[in-house]
Amino acid sequence: MGKTGRGLGEHAEIARSGVDLWMGTLSKSLASCGGYIAGSAELIEYLKYTAPGFVYSVGISPPNAATALAALTVLQREPQRVARLHELSSLFLRLARERGLNTGAPAGTPVIPIIVGNSVNCLLLSRALFRRGISVQPIIHPAVPEHATRLRLFITTNHTESQVRNTVDAIAEELAKL
Repeated sequence: MGKTGRGLGEHAEIARSGVDLWMGTLSKSLASCGGYIAGSAELIEYLKYTAPGFVYSVGISPPNAATALAALTVLQREPQRVARLHELSSLFLRLARERGLNTGAPAGTPVIPIIVGNSVNCLLLSRALFRRGISVQPIIHPAVPEHATRLRLFITTNHTESQVRNTVDAIAEELAKL
C-alpha cells in the first residue's frame, strides 16, 4: 500500500511521528514470515514482558529476516515495481467488478478477495481454478463467517496483464457453473 509501498501510513498520508505504535506483516508484503511492531524503546520493552504473544514467542529467524531485508532493498532500488503492482491490482479489480464478481472492499491493496459466501462452493471454485492452472486458496468457515467465505488472490508484479484478464474470466466462468 502507498505510493512507494511503505504501507497504510503512507497510503493514508499519516505522519510516522503521529502514531505511537506501528505494526505490519512481513509475509504478504515482503515475501517472508511473521510481522513486526515498532514504537518507542520504552513501549517495545513494556510489550516484550507483558504481551502474551511476545512472552511465548520467538524472534524472526535469520533467513526470514534476510528475505524481508532483501525485499525492502528491491523496493528501494526498483520503485517502479510498486507502480506496476498498483496498475495490475487496479486492472484486476476493475475487470472483476465489470464481470459482477463480489470483491468486497479491498482498499487499494494487491490482496483481492472474491466473496463466494458458501464454503462448499468456495472449495469447488478453488479446485476448478486449480484445474485451469490458477492456484488460489479458499478462506472458509470458521476462519471467516460462512457468508464471507472467499478466494483470496495475491496480485504480484510477476503477473502479466494477460494472466490477470484470464484469471478474472476463469473465475467468472467457473463461478457461473456453481
